[in-house]
Amino acid sequence: MSENGRSDALLRVESLSTWFDTDKGVLRAVDGIDFEIARGGTLAVVGESGSGKSVTALSVMRLVERPGRIHPDSRIWFEGRDLARLDEKALGKIRGNDISMIFQEPMTSLNPVFTVGEQIAEAVRLHQGLGRRDALGRATEMMRLVGIPSAERRVKDYPHQLSGGMRQRAMIAMALSSDPKLLIADEPTTALDVTVQAQILELMKELRERLGMAILLITHDLGVVAEMVDEVAVMYGGRIVERGPVAEIFSSPQHPYTEALLDSIPLLGMRYSKPLKAIRGVVPSPLDWPAGCRFAPRCDYTFDKCIANDPPLLPVPPQESACWLCENGRRVPRAAQVVA
Repeated sequence: MSENGRSDALLRVESLSTWFDTDKGVLRAVDGIDFEIARGGTLAVVGESGSGKSVTALSVMRLVERPGRIHPDSRIWFEGRDLARLDEKALGKIRGNDISMIFQEPMTSLNPVFTVGEQIAEAVRLHQGLGRRDALGRATEMMRLVGIPSAERRVKDYPHQLSGGMRQRAMIAMALSSDPKLLIADEPTTALDVTVQAQILELMKELRERLGMAILLITHDLGVVAEMVDEVAVMYGGRIVERGPVAEIFSSPQHPYTEALLDSIPLLGMRYSKPLKAIRGVVPSPLDWPAGCRFAPRCDYTFDKCIANDPPLLPVPPQESACWLCENGRRVPRAAQVVA
């Protein structure tokens, strides 16, 4: 890749660190991560609450507010431009146009005193420069695209008049109204029941295939990404501990944290016929990350080197894993592993 960040990737993130200054010290929520998304590709960033997933999404959009700050060494390349170094005017032309975002809870993102149609139309006017009538027509068109029935009538509804699933569809319609090249979806199904959750994920998958946009999906649950994405990046303790193609991540996890995540959630056709297993302990504080491997205090395979040295992402093709068990190649099957 050249110095200006050009590569085949639509988005390439390098050494991203986002820290928060607090009374108790510096909270290193995201602490030096790298990933990329191809044009039209999909990447899921997964991990427990507190792993740094949502802060990663906000950092890409440059929506981190004080006391948060993106470290000067961070690079966020989008089509050859470093978003981490753009001024607000230049960034404003990209944010909402080329990159759009769906937030976790639509009721906190939609204004209760304006109709859903007005809010989508306002986004269209702001980013596309259309007049009021054309913008409202575009809003109706987008609501129809995302599967909201009777869109001509629903465009006049207020957020509280829509179900949770319909509100989330309205948020997706707003995000897609400017034909973005990259859609960032931060826990888009968290507040929805299982049936609606499946419908929203299927909708996003269908729209991705139809519109050719790339998707960065932020979620705490590996179970929702099995049929949705191409690549997975697993975050723990502010860092990416494993990344690779989704099929290989599910069939042959190379990091003990990924393995533990898979064992802790019910999956259709699970790899192991055994009871679900909780991950012991809690995520350590980002105010004071432990030395060595940050997952070591909770890991079933910890040995001396894990405590003393922090592992980098090691190649275990087609994956990468930040685990010393992968230092000499792929991990041996866990049934044959011996805990030191």
